[in-house]
Amino acid sequence: MQRHARSFLLLLSLTAFWGTVARAQPDTMKAVRFHAYGGAELLKIEDVPRPTPAAGELLVRVIAAGVNPVDAKVRQGTFKQPGATLPLIPGYDISGIVEAAGAKATKFKKGDSVYAYLSLTRGGAYAEYAIVPEKDAAPKPKNLTHAEAAAVPLAALTAWQALVEKAKLESGQAALIHGGSGGVGSFAVQIAKARGAKVVATASTRNQEFLRELGVDQPINYRATKFEEVVSDIDVVLDTVGSDTLTRSYDIVKKGGIIVSIVDQPAKEELEKRSIRGAVFLVQPNGEQLAAIGQLIEAGQVKSSLTHTFPMAEVGRAHEAIASGHTRGKLVLRIAEEPAP
Repeated sequence: MQRHARSFLLLLSLTAFWGTVARAQPDTMKAVRFHAYGGAELLKIEDVPRPTPAAGELLVRVIAAGVNPVDAKVRQGTFKQPGATLPLIPGYDISGIVEAAGAKATKFKKGDSVYAYLSLTRGGAYAEYAIVPEKDAAPKPKNLTHAEAAAVPLAALTAWQALVEKAKLESGQAALIHGGSGGVGSFAVQIAKARGAKVVATASTRNQEFLRELGVDQPINYRATKFEEVVSDIDVVLDTVGSDTLTRSYDIVKKGGIIVSIVDQPAKEELEKRSIRGAVFLVQPNGEQLAAIGQLIEAGQVKSSLTHTFPMAEVGRAHEAIASGHTRGKLVLRIAEEPAP
């Protein structure tokens, strides 16, 4: 009888011990990672520890993650994520639901729907959970699904910071958007129109109707027409293309105007020669600006540029598509099922 009692007590002790061990182990999540720089085939779905939010941070359950050209460049190693070590979880756009808030994070609570741009030094969007500094998050626009919302942050913030912060675009001015059918360009067109500007935009033959749908006043087929032969006196040029597109843009900008590029540094001597300004920049996370963009979306002045979604298992195919340089609008990974409305 005593032997049975001792066995029973031992079993209880072992059960308690292993229960404690199990609780001590970090929760895991599915995430896309790569362990070496190279092709899209290196992207693998793996079990990794679920992160914990620090002070001022949110843990977000990711429903969808945007796929951007920079994602492919980071994976290829042509653009190194600052301070990153391999293996790496790529991705910088998320839309999801707050799972937990760290100390001093008081703006959002568990269950809130948010979207955010994760900085190039952070990444981590291709995962079931991601950490977001609360100041970088904004309420998800109510009229968008999470997939549609995930297509917004990086591209729309780039367009906003280029046109509003750098160029100070005003109503009545003329703006030329190079690559108007792309991720950044499609948001730039809409933001420029929302600010009352006349918009000229370039795109390929197949995207001319898409430019018109976005509200472009003067669509230009760059395969058939040299933009510098049909436009002049432009107040603001946003260059998302670079190379000779930038150099050919100097002469169409009016005196006092500005060229903003997200790819190449405008030549100082060319700017000075024409009494125009120039700037190149990398987008920064900004929750307040993202909230302002969300207001434009809810007002119907800006639409999500989502054109295609991929399941998480097809992340390699998504990367191949974005790396081609010929996608229209934005691509998104579905990380989880959309919650019921």
